[in-house]
Amino acid sequence: MKPSAFEYNRPETLTEALDVLAELGPDGKVLAGGQSLVPLLNMRLAAPAHLVDVNRLAELSRVEVTPDAVTVGAIARHAEIEHHADASRALPLLRQALTHVAHPTIRNRGTTVGSIVHADPAGEMPSVLVLLGGSVQLASSSGSRTVAAEDFFLAPLESATEAGELATSVTFPIPAGHTGTAWLEVSRRHGDYAMCGLGALVTLDEDLRVASARATYVSMGPTPVSVDFTGSVVGRSYDSADWSDAARLAVESVEPEEDIHATAEYRRHLAGVLTGRALKAAAAHAVARTEVPA
Repeated sequence: MKPSAFEYNRPETLTEALDVLAELGPDGKVLAGGQSLVPLLNMRLAAPAHLVDVNRLAELSRVEVTPDAVTVGAIARHAEIEHHADASRALPLLRQALTHVAHPTIRNRGTTVGSIVHADPAGEMPSVLVLLGGSVQLASSSGSRTVAAEDFFLAPLESATEAGELATSVTFPIPAGHTGTAWLEVSRRHGDYAMCGLGALVTLDEDLRVASARATYVSMGPTPVSVDFTGSVVGRSYDSADWSDAARLAVESVEPEEDIHATAEYRRHLAGVLTGRALKAAAAHAVARTEVPA
């Protein structure tokens, strides 16, 4: 199918882009990588009167790594972040998750900020942002604001971005201490949307005992689903913690829906299996990053 007719706008500066979006209001839709939006246009599931192409705004292409966080601009491509050595060294979870985002061709064009604003509960990067307690920076002609990840995702394909606003960047905080991460998911084919997927984050204390453990899931609810397992494993040595307790808690905590790809019961089973494996892998990753022999 072909999309409905629309007017094409290509601002040259951020100020111009924000002015155009302010003038268009709900009739304007931002175009960055287009890997989520264009299929929706072609299937006529979205029919905006105007597209605002922000790909000429070079100031939105940054990937900035500081001791505290990795900040990604609105037109930085998935592939650039996946292969960004400093970003991956500071925050390995980015590369761990990005390798599961569709296929290299899509990652070459798609943007991480666009994926987050798209707010698909099956998308990896919204869950990564929630797991790390990140935030989204939004700008409009009247000012800017920062929205915490936990408040950003409202419903499937619905975020806190308002008409006239542009998501200029997202910030992924770098966890403190001896922290390790892992990303696991199951899909029918590599690159398909996951029937169940999760990012796990485990922090160890100086004696390599578990200080905290949590995970965030994709395809398990209308928005990214977070579960904190700290209470069931805190104080346990990383190599003797009973991750099966966490797996049982995961099964009890998620409420997936059935669709053509899997039953709800099977998705819940996957959540349990993957949770135990991912938390164990994240703990081992934390040990490896401490430079203490495992």
